[in-house]
Amino acid sequence: MGKTLLYLFLLLFFSAQSQIEQGSYFSEAIGKNIKKYTKNSQIAYAEHNFEYAEFLFDSLINNVINGSYLDNFKVRKLSGKKINLYKFDKPIFLMTYASWCTPGAGEIPALNEIAENHYNHIDFIILFWDSKENVRKIARAYSDRINIIYVDEKENTNDHIVEVMKHSLGFPTSFFIDESKRIIDVRRGALHPYNEKYEVSFELNYNSFLNGISLLKNLSEEEKTHIASKENP
Repeated sequence: MGKTLLYLFLLLFFSAQSQIEQGSYFSEAIGKNIKKYTKNSQIAYAEHNFEYAEFLFDSLINNVINGSYLDNFKVRKLSGKKINLYKFDKPIFLMTYASWCTPGAGEIPALNEIAENHYNHIDFIILFWDSKENVRKIARAYSDRINIIYVDEKENTNDHIVEVMKHSLGFPTSFFIDESKRIIDVRRGALHPYNEKYEVSFELNYNSFLNGISLLKNLSEEEKTHIASKENP
């Protein structure tokens, strides 16, 4: 009973905050909630209460982050050239990563296949928090349909959004973002043992990626239908 009441309290807290945060930037929305989330999440993991930890994450995403707008900030391409993140004008699948993370055996092949099938309508981006040298080595495994970019945090000591995006939700985290840069959903990577068989890993990751991509494609189709109905009443 006590645990249920606590869940309800936190859900109401995040819901109340969301009334303020909707329409704000990601860094603003999460910045006002991340300390409380981090504290409670660390306690939950320390107590091996993984169900509660997942509840906290879902509450943060659904009631605070979703509906906020991704901040614009500078990133580097593999060439070293700096560009604004807003340079990408399609709906965006954005995964944040780091070279010290070990992907499941089927994760990258699954993402490569998804990107090959949907790159015409969606910008696929992997954002590494890492050095150019490390990112270049990793980038070889990804399809040419996927944009590999990076941020070397040593170059961005005064950029608040870099700190927030890197340290708030962990790696890997996938953001599904519409054309206006509004965050539709945020999801962690498919959780499974890293020694899982390739076929199982591929299927888990493929289904997870496709489910998120479907959100963006459905939104795009709804917008087209809405425009068509206005043009042809």
